[in-house]
Amino acid sequence: MIESYEKAGKIVSQVRSDALKLIKNGLPVIDLVNFVETQIIEKGGYPAFPCNVSINEVTAHYTSPAGDNLTINSGDLVKLDLGAQVNGFIADSATSVLVDGYQDLPTNDYGEELAEKNLKMIDASREALNNALSIIKKGVELQEIGKVVEETINSFGFVPVANLTGHSMDQWILHSGLSIPNISERNSHKLEEGDVLAIEPFATDGVGYVTDMPQTYIFKFLRDRPMRMLHAKKVLNQIKTEYKMLPFSQRWLIDSFEEKRLNASMRLLIKSRAIYPYHVLREKSGAWVSQAEHTVIVEKEGCQIITE
Repeated sequence: MIESYEKAGKIVSQVRSDALKLIKNGLPVIDLVNFVETQIIEKGGYPAFPCNVSINEVTAHYTSPAGDNLTINSGDLVKLDLGAQVNGFIADSATSVLVDGYQDLPTNDYGEELAEKNLKMIDASREALNNALSIIKKGVELQEIGKVVEETINSFGFVPVANLTGHSMDQWILHSGLSIPNISERNSHKLEEGDVLAIEPFATDGVGYVTDMPQTYIFKFLRDRPMRMLHAKKVLNQIKTEYKMLPFSQRWLIDSFEEKRLNASMRLLIKSRAIYPYHVLREKSGAWVSQAEHTVIVEKEGCQIITE
């Protein structure tokens, strides 16, 4: 088990580093997503969820649909969130970057002052992550982690996103029960040795809450349902067999199913609650957001960071 976690973490770390080198003005998001997911497989793992590339006020759950024409532009604040699984054991990590070229944009369009603010916001989420990791060990209460994250982000002049949290993980389960707060709140649950956690602070200069957007590009199997439509039954069976309880992208299914029929079956599966749709999330006030994330295994006197 530990070996699988460590291998997944090493894959994530390598792919994250390589992917960051690709991010530049004009890069199609779908090219970045395909690179990350392909590299995870080539290095001996499988994507634990579709690669997320969330830009500016878009905070989470954006992955390219088939035929996506979204591009990355100079000055964008890009959040890259990726995960790998080996034998179902998951490593999850995210980082944020301000796309180069912002220095050359007109002051009235972007402004050096705004660029400096967003670079500082990226530092805030990274420092909050580092400070949280520094206190994690057996017996630490979840409320202590939230307090450290919030105080760190506040010290930079920003606020954490209150309704997004880190999470515990288990084999084949990305969110396995524990929510790791990013704000000060009452939660006296104590960490146990062997807990596997994704710690992921989000920083913003907005109101600190995210809301759903209409788009859904990521889904998860929930349960078997009786399906009168044979095509929908086939789609559900492939989802359950290939992805188990892990999130997946409809884009991953287009090689197996004709797109129009797949769209109809996906709508039916959502309506019947056989699969769960993850809405793209954006900061409620439209403010930009930064993110940082590592996966750790809790130890008696500290933690092992497997995605460094």
